[in-house]
Amino acid sequence: MSSRFVALTVIGTGLVVQGQNGSPGPLAQSCGVPAAQASKAGTGRGGPPTFPAGQYPVKLPSVSLLGARNDLPNPYRPGVSWGQLPEGRKWGSTASVSTAPDGTIWVVDRCGNSGAGGATCGGPSANVNPIFQFDTSGKLLKTFGAGMFVSPHKLSVDKEGNLWLADNGGDQVFKLNRDGKILLTLGKKGVAGTGLDEFDAPTDVAIAPNGDIFVGDGHSGGGTATGNARIMKFDKNGKFIMTWGKKGMGPGEFDVIHTLAFDSRGRLFAGDRQNNRIQIFDQNGKFIAQWFQFGRPSGIYIDKNDVIYVADSESRDGRTNTGQFALPQTGYAYNLGAERGIRIGSARDGSVKYFIPDPCPYPYASGSSMAEGVTADSEGNVYGADFLGDVRKYAKK
Repeated sequence: MSSRFVALTVIGTGLVVQGQNGSPGPLAQSCGVPAAQASKAGTGRGGPPTFPAGQYPVKLPSVSLLGARNDLPNPYRPGVSWGQLPEGRKWGSTASVSTAPDGTIWVVDRCGNSGAGGATCGGPSANVNPIFQFDTSGKLLKTFGAGMFVSPHKLSVDKEGNLWLADNGGDQVFKLNRDGKILLTLGKKGVAGTGLDEFDAPTDVAIAPNGDIFVGDGHSGGGTATGNARIMKFDKNGKFIMTWGKKGMGPGEFDVIHTLAFDSRGRLFAGDRQNNRIQIFDQNGKFIAQWFQFGRPSGIYIDKNDVIYVADSESRDGRTNTGQFALPQTGYAYNLGAERGIRIGSARDGSVKYFIPDPCPYPYASGSSMAEGVTADSEGNVYGADFLGDVRKYAKK
């Protein structure tokens, strides 16, 4: 356990911030297509034969092979870049945006860098803050966290307003108060392991109503036999209670647990991303159900009324935006026929009612686009945290 304080910047009138159009990074509007590749699309130069841009003959169906709907209504306006960062700072890759009990919005990025895992907040970026608090207009309220993390992944906020951050680059989990004071540390920095006091690229933290801590452990080895694939449970003081899960596709088995969330009944929703499903458990690890209808879950948010928001940032099927004639039809992130976007429905019965589609054209060029993390405010506006370096707000029409 650690109780040291970290540098905190509170935003006042003396600090210049970006304008009202957010702070998108250089890849935010690219859909993951490098400029050089985009200029060659449709020419066939430098690789296999390609179809002209926009003329790929394969179209997505109305329902994916696993039952994710692509044809639901979208009651939201197009996403607008959001979050006014300090002058000169642009968003790096992020997987996390979270609503706090006081209505503010917290975001964590990889210290302005693109990518995930590794040491995105190390080296020259060790003096860059990755944690930000905003009001719903996008005004920056405070920022901190420089030098604390190796490569942060997801941040969640408990009912007391404390922050929980999974550092998948440093193999640790942190509890911080809203001013950046570290209250609890789990795991061993830089040690990836299978022990009961170790993690291997932890991804997310969910806090039960009684304060018990649930950690999704295992971002590494997606689609392979390596890496952890388990949920770790601790009491509110960090004492180990239990763990469940292993690599696999059966009930209670996992392959890249990418996100966790509780519903109003205290059921734990686990985004089992490489298996293209959500699994639901009680707090003792008993399997309740599995849902494929929300797509490939990179992020899950469940509000107090059990409205569930699921961000699918990765579904693809082997085709690329260069329109290549033939590519392998199986592999990591393949979820045949599913359109990327944010699906919205009910955590009570699993119904899916609305869909905010990814504006990037199919077939997708990038391994990840649009929202990897998702949340909503009290007025129902949706916020997406993009791996390609942006935070977007989707206002209701």
